[in-house]
Amino acid sequence: MQKVYIYLENGIFLEANSFGAVGTSVGEIVFNTSLTGYQEIVTDPSYAGQFVTFTMPEIGIVGVNEQDMESKGAYCKGIIVRSYQKRESNFRADESLDKLLKRYGVLGICDIDTRYLTKTLRDEGAMMMIASTEISDRDELKMMLKESPRIEDINYIEEVSTKKSYIHNQSTYDIEKFEYKTPNTTAKILALDFGIKRNILNELTNVGLEVEVTPNSISSEEIINRFKNGEIGGVFLSNGPGDPLILKEEQAKIRDLIDAKIPMFGICLGHQLLSIAHGYDTYKLKFGHHGGNHPVQNRATNRVEITAQNHNYNVPDNITEVASVTHINLFDNTIEGLKYNNSPIISVQHHPEASPGPCESAYIFKEFSKLIKG
Repeated sequence: MQKVYIYLENGIFLEANSFGAVGTSVGEIVFNTSLTGYQEIVTDPSYAGQFVTFTMPEIGIVGVNEQDMESKGAYCKGIIVRSYQKRESNFRADESLDKLLKRYGVLGICDIDTRYLTKTLRDEGAMMMIASTEISDRDELKMMLKESPRIEDINYIEEVSTKKSYIHNQSTYDIEKFEYKTPNTTAKILALDFGIKRNILNELTNVGLEVEVTPNSISSEEIINRFKNGEIGGVFLSNGPGDPLILKEEQAKIRDLIDAKIPMFGICLGHQLLSIAHGYDTYKLKFGHHGGNHPVQNRATNRVEITAQNHNYNVPDNITEVASVTHINLFDNTIEGLKYNNSPIISVQHHPEASPGPCESAYIFKEFSKLIKG
């Protein structure tokens, strides 16, 4: 291990040890309260541009493996952990977390007080930071951070979206055979890739939907034509990184799809973009929702679902002018789910594919399937 130096935009300067990649990175620091699933978090494209502080103190002991990758790589700027375990100990492990981070150029920071960092973010909110294994001078790091663009100014979707359309060819995981099931589909949809997670695709195929994943650059004209000629039955709008307000092309595209009355389902960023496309801008939460333990109430059944979450932005309360609220966050009463009035459109802010996390929200994929096969 070698030393790494950290400067936060509130003036805090820290020294720690590093693993994974070396170099200098700038990003937004957030904290995640999940107790398991660090590989899924590290490989979730929604974390592009961010440093993830884990509140779980021991990270690395189960290693990583190909089956648990949520995408083709790791897009976060870095991870921050209290104690990194160098030696993986799990029968499914292919390699160490250290090797995965090195391969994708992600900084690992350890031997640092993550409780202190988490309390700082809780009190002051998510903020920008810089970390470097190359530069130890506080003033130099401060100047570099000041001159770097903020996360809300960068379109990370261009980095994480697929460059070529493809058919997703696996379904949910069979825990008895330790392999993914083969899809059995009866209708087709397009999934617009803003940073999509593999397990979302698995859940979509699990409810009988053939999924063609498309680049974010696909035109609304192509989508509408394919819908009108019966080739597809609807569109899924994926999760993804960054501030949805800067995604002007995606907003315009979704407005076209709304006008065409195409059935749609959005998760996380997709949920936020649907709100903006309807004329209701999102706002930034103080420190966001990141973890696998958020209680969400289903208003139709009054049941409470424990959900996995990862977002810094939220839809406004006045969205009720055009949609009914289907789910609510019991931590802070923010909106978690919507069904749009007189439209075949539903969306949720949390992650019903639940990897990591429980499985009680998976029924939402069945609801979308019913919209498609209506």
